Amino acid sequence: MAVVTELVRIDPEIMSGTPCFTGTRVPVKTLWDYLEGSSTLGEFLEDFPTVTRDHALGVLEMARERIITDARAA
Repeated sequence: MAVVTELVRIDPEIMSGTPCFTGTRVPVKTLWDYLEGSSTLGEFLEDFPTVTRDHALGVLEMARERIITDARAA
């Protein structure tokens, strides 16, 4: 099992190694799919109650930081 962060895990035995919110079987990509499809964070959290608001916001913050870091490095 690979721990990407305390927020995201990749485990070949959970969802075939798809990055998931730690402690759940919810793929991180599902959050992006919801937001891209015009759903709100609240709707995502309602549909996936095993993901906490803090957990989802943490993953969004990780992505934001990565984008900023990559932009500065370019």
